[in-house]
Amino acid sequence: MNIERSLYPKLLESLKTFPVVGLVGPRQVGKTSLARHLVAELGQTGKSDQGGQSAVMLDLERPSDLAKLTEPELFLEPLANRLVVLDEVQLRPDLFPVLRALVDARRTPGRFLILGSAAPALIQHSSETLAGRVEFLELAPLNLTEVALNEVNANAGSGNMTLMAQTLWSRGGFPDSYLARSDVASMRWREAFVRSYLERDIPQLGIRISAATLRRFWLMLAHYHGQLWNASTLAGSLGVSAPSVRHYLDILESTFMVRVLQPYSANLGKRLVKSPKVYVRDSGLLHALLNLPDRDALLGHPVLGASWEGWVIEQILAQAPEGTRPYFYRTASGNELDLLLELPGGALRAVEIKHSAAPKVGKGFNEALDALELDRGFVIAQVDAPYPLSQRAQVLPLSQIAEIWK
Repeated sequence: MNIERSLYPKLLESLKTFPVVGLVGPRQVGKTSLARHLVAELGQTGKSDQGGQSAVMLDLERPSDLAKLTEPELFLEPLANRLVVLDEVQLRPDLFPVLRALVDARRTPGRFLILGSAAPALIQHSSETLAGRVEFLELAPLNLTEVALNEVNANAGSGNMTLMAQTLWSRGGFPDSYLARSDVASMRWREAFVRSYLERDIPQLGIRISAATLRRFWLMLAHYHGQLWNASTLAGSLGVSAPSVRHYLDILESTFMVRVLQPYSANLGKRLVKSPKVYVRDSGLLHALLNLPDRDALLGHPVLGASWEGWVIEQILAQAPEGTRPYFYRTASGNELDLLLELPGGALRAVEIKHSAAPKVGKGFNEALDALELDRGFVIAQVDAPYPLSQRAQVLPLSQIAEIWK
């Protein structure tokens, strides 16, 4: 089953503007499927100045495709009128200077689409070599809007939003995990993904770190999911230095496994917490690391509230306007907001997240709004319809989170 990805229109727009577009995201999140869909569409429309196919797609994990790039300039230069897709480009960082030279010789949009399983900063030399010539887009795991739209298209109906949300939260948004035939099959897929990531993907990026050590660190982060980063505590538990655990965190962040949510640090005349909060980005991987195979196991686990919080944050950021900057807000005295969004233009939106059908907010919520000079904030909860909780707090269901930035 193919699920239409909301990033696809943006990808098409970028290819009309930039000579090189980078599509990044974790492995098996759907980058290759999205690129193949694009290649198929180009073939149907015949968008090419030459005869034959309109696009060429090379998988750099395939020896036969790698062989074609033994002399990359000789192979790629004749393809100037066709889109060239390079999958798993992080395996060949030496290609970036060649791409730059070809683009500079003929600077037309949509020449190369490069797919990578690491952030641009970790794909060696890419950001420096292609500066001004490339736009990077991130393909995240499936979000609730994509899943719901797929259900509507497949069944010509509204579907059961609550059931879809619970399944997506429990299994996470990697397509093969979400679409698995059972919870057992989904859990097996996620366990295999974790092993492959540690034993195969990390070494391929040239990172020399023990798979066992990184797994222990990742598991510790799962137990600290949604809490303040404390390098000393984690370093002591692992028996390594604080700089080492920061390096491990950078690896997981750069490969899209964790989100490091920074504190809001505007000068408000208050003592603000300076440490970031850390979340395992995909809820399904969080649950796999904690050995929570299904929703029933999750409901009885102490991570329940933090898991919901992290998952809702990812849902909000997946739909937020481009250029939105996410933070959290916390003072030394304990006033806190789970999520503070700085929208393009500088407007702030305050969000609390509650795993409850009857949410409440405390005194600290209003004091945080006062400090930020905001008239109201939003509470995302497990409710079916929006309603005002107080004069300054509006409760929203997941299906209406777009109201936050209106």
